[in-house]
Parts: sequence; C-alpha cells; structure tokens
Amino acid sequence: MTKVAGTTGLIFCEPLIWEVGKKGRIGYSMPDKDVPRSPLKKGLTRDDPELPDLSEVDVIRHFTRLSQWNFGVDSGMYPLGSCTMKYNPKTNERQASLPGFSGAHPLLPEENAQGILELIFLLEKFLKNITGMDAVTLQPAAGAQGELCGMLIFRAFHKKQNSPRSKIIIPDTAHGTNPSSAALCGYTTVPVKTGDLGILTPEAVAAVMDKDTAGIMITNPNTLGLFEENIQEISQIVHDKGGLVYGDGANMNAVMGIVDMKACGIDLLHLNLHKTFSTPHGGGGPGAGPVSVQKHLEPFLPVPRVIQAGGIYSLGDDFPDSIGKLHTFFGNVGIMIRAVSYILSLGRENLQKASRLAVLNANYIKERLKQKFHLPYDRRCMHECVFSDKFQQVNKISTLDMAKRLIDFGFHPPTTYFPLVVKGAIMVEPTETESKGEIDRFIMAMEKIAEEAVSSPDLLRDAPGKSKVKRLDEVGAARKPCLSG
Repeated sequence: MTKVAGTTGLIFCEPLIWEVGKKGRIGYSMPDKDVPRSPLKKGLTRDDPELPDLSEVDVIRHFTRLSQWNFGVDSGMYPLGSCTMKYNPKTNERQASLPGFSGAHPLLPEENAQGILELIFLLEKFLKNITGMDAVTLQPAAGAQGELCGMLIFRAFHKKQNSPRSKIIIPDTAHGTNPSSAALCGYTTVPVKTGDLGILTPEAVAAVMDKDTAGIMITNPNTLGLFEENIQEISQIVHDKGGLVYGDGANMNAVMGIVDMKACGIDLLHLNLHKTFSTPHGGGGPGAGPVSVQKHLEPFLPVPRVIQAGGIYSLGDDFPDSIGKLHTFFGNVGIMIRAVSYILSLGRENLQKASRLAVLNANYIKERLKQKFHLPYDRRCMHECVFSDKFQQVNKISTLDMAKRLIDFGFHPPTTYFPLVVKGAIMVEPTETESKGEIDRFIMAMEKIAEEAVSSPDLLRDAPGKSKVKRLDEVGAARKPCLSG
C-alpha cells in the first residue's frame, strides 16, 4: 500500500471564539429600522448578550478550522458496525429545507398543515409496504424510544388480555438498548445465548418461554451480522405460549424490501430512519424510530394518529386502547421528509438493490480479510461482519490498538468490542454507498495493520500518530470526566 488518505498536513490550533475577536469588530450591517423605538415595559431591562465582537473573516475561519478537526461520512468511509453510517444524498436535505416544510410551525391548525400531514401519511404507507406490516406510527423520536413504544404496546396488549406478564426474553446478540427498554417498562429480562452458528436455536427459546413471559426482543439480522434463520419457528414457540415477538429493525439496511417481517412472525417492528433511510445520524440526533405492527396491535399505537377522510388529513386521538402520547408534538418531521425523499428517489427496485449491495460489500470484506483477522463465525453474513483480535493477541496487539492505527490511514475505525459475545470484536459495516475502490483501500489499510502488528507492534501501541490529538485516556475520561471546561 503506497498511498493512504491519512497524512500529516497543517493542523490549526484554534482558540475559543471568545478569544478570537476584538472590541469594535463587526461582521454584519443591520437594516434600517422600519418601526419606531419603543421602551421596554416597566420593570424590565435590556442587557446586551455577552457575545464576542467578530468580523466576518473571524467567524468563517473559526468554524472552517473547527470543521477540519472532524471526521464524518462526508469526509470518508465510516464503517461503524450496527449503525449503518451511510452517505446521505444531498437532495434529501434540499427537500427538507423547502420553505413550506422548514417554515411550518408545529402548532399550525390542521387545515394549514395538509402537506405535512399527507407526507406523514405517505411515509407510513411506504414503511408498511417495505416491512410487510399493517400499521405504522412515526412518533418515536429515536430508535430507543421506538423500543420503549414497543414495550409499552406489549404491556398494554397483555393487560387488555387480562394476562399481565413480567418477563422479556433477550438474546445475547440483540441490540444493546433492548434490555434497558424492557426494564423501563417493568419487565425482567431473561438472557438467551446464541448457538454455535451465531444464531438463536428454537430449543434455547423454548427452554425459557413460559406463560409469565410477555415475549421476545429479537434483532434480525442480529449484531453478529447474521440472519436469524429460525425466526419462524421461534415466533411460533412464543405465540403458542401467548407471547409477542418484537423485531428490532436497526439492521433493516440488509433486508429492506426483501424480507416480509409479518411472514417471519414478527408482531411489532421498530425501524431507524436515521440508519436505513439515509437521514442524518450522530451528534445526539435528531433521529426517528418508527414502529410498525400487525393488525392486532394497531389499537395500541400512540396518539395522535394521522387520519385520511375524503382527501382531508387530520390528527385523531379517539383510540381508547392507545398507549397515549410519546412526546409533545408528533415527531422529528424533518427526518421524515428526508426519508420520503430517499424512498421516492430509489423506488422499490433500488431499495432492494441497496440492501443487496450492502450485503455484497460486507461479504467481500469478510472474505478478503479472514486470513488476516480471526473470524468467529465463518459463514455468509448480511450487512456487517465481525472479526476479533485473536490473531494479533500473540504480539500483544489489541482491537483498540488497531482501531487507533486505522485513523492514521484516513479511515474512521469500525465498532470495537461489540457485540459482547465476541471477545475483542471488530465490527465492520461498509454499507451500500461505498464503492469497490474505497472498500479495497480500507482492506489494504487493514492488511497493512495486520502486518505491522507483527513487524512494528510499538507503532500500533502509540497510534494514532497523525491526528490532532494522540490517544486519549478513555478510562480516565469515563471515570473522572472534566466538565468545567
């Protein structure tokens, strides 16, 4: 590998913006006032905000320099496993910024919000078709809130059946937030180990499923990047005892438009618009975690719900079995607009093609790197593949060392040490938006790191060497965070 994206260029040391300006600098011209000056009401005072005086040059250079410290999916490959950090087409941003959408106030009367209500209704229809389910709510503002919504629906369903239950089965390859979401709703979690092939066995589920168990939360494809091939049999075992099957659809990017979730036996499925449907991801949000359900769970969906009658759209809350509101307004509508734009841009065939390419890319990486890195489950994967640092441990090189070294090659590291079922896990998800050329460069960087683990282990232990800051004390930062600035 002769050339890499990472290099040692000029890195600016940028101070706080308060230290940049000088008194009297100005970077704007206020328009002439077109209303008379009016004093404030008695008892109120006008205090100038404590902002620095800055020229336009100060502002532009400050934020441009800060942006050069960041690495995002617009900068390069971002192969975080389980997160689907794919490139977001900018046309989606354009649609979301249209004045009719971006200028709409959440308290607009329904007659003045017909376009947005129609868009929400349309997206619900799209997601029903993509998942094969019967009804959808777009209210959950994140994947974790979608999980919470699902667990609240489970509880409401069993209460309606006069059969309250106290336990939820959660496999060790489930998405990381599943246990917390179940616990928040008062459930005791029952862990289940995966089988030798990296997927659940019906026998393991049957051994713990009883009439006090509300159901199972199953991530499919699971966090090992493997499809749960026994899903129909497992669903039947749960249903036979009166339980429900929750599908964590965080990894839907591998199967969108291909797998019929209802046919799998899934009663309720949450999605992540900010993963699968190409909307912004990271930085604390905003996100969207829609929940789709089969017909028997539709009465429990949160309110308000978008209703269409005679070509008019309205918000209805006359659903007596509903779990109620999840938050003040309907959801992160800007994310929904981006998702609709993405779905309409691709259409049915290209949505399916996107999933097929994501699976192809992951399997290509798996096959190219499995001689250099230990592969715990050497079988066809879905959207991601999971390696470990077992081969490198001989030279006392860890997953963390290799992840930090990858930064020097110009790539964001993959997910590390997750899923927990693989010791020293290296979890790679290339997504469908990366070209073969970029994936080949990533593979060559990983191969070079595997060679360095033998020939130059100290280089890896000191990595990264080209970034603005060197390796941080992550344990110290977690245990003794400095929050005072």
